[in-house]
Amino acid sequence: QNNGGCSEFAICNDTELTERTCTCKPNYFGDGFTCQGNIFQELLRNSNTSRFYFHLETFSIRDITGPGPFTLFVPHTDVLNSDPRVKDWIAKGVMAQVLQYHMVGCANLLYKDLTTVTNVTSLQGDLVHISSSQDSLILNNKAEIILSDAVGTNGVIHVINQVLVP
Repeated sequence: QNNGGCSEFAICNDTELTERTCTCKPNYFGDGFTCQGNIFQELLRNSNTSRFYFHLETFSIRDITGPGPFTLFVPHTDVLNSDPRVKDWIAKGVMAQVLQYHMVGCANLLYKDLTTVTNVTSLQGDLVHISSSQDSLILNNKAEIILSDAVGTNGVIHVINQVLVP
C-alpha cells in the first residue's frame, strides 16, 4: 500500500526478507525513493505550479509533454489565482498564447544558465527579456524567479512571482 517506502513512481523489489530496492519506473528518474517525471507531470505534483497545469489542461496545451528540452517560467499558483487579467484573457480567447509565452523550447536552462543570456524566445513566438537585479533574475523587468531548477525528464521549471504578458 505504501510501495515498500519507494516512490509511487518506482518499482519496489524485495531482495531478501527485510531488504528491498527501489527503481524509478520507465520515463522517470531519481533514486527510487524520489522519482521525477516530465515537467508536465511535475507541474501537477507541486502546489506552487499546479494552477498552471490546470490551465494547460483546460486549453489542451500539450507542447511540453514531448521529449523537449523545455524551460518553463511558471507564475506561482497564488499569482494565477489572484490576477484579475486571467478572466479577461480567457474571455478574449488569448489565454493559450499567454501560457505559451511562459514556455521556451529546445532549451534546458537552469538558473545558472539564465544568468548568461539576455533574451529567450517563447513558444508563443515573442522574446522574454532576462536581467539581473541584486541577487535575483528578473523577466521582462517585472517578474522575479522565486523558485528555480525543478528538473524533470524533459526540462526545467522556474516559479515566478508575476504573470508574463506577451
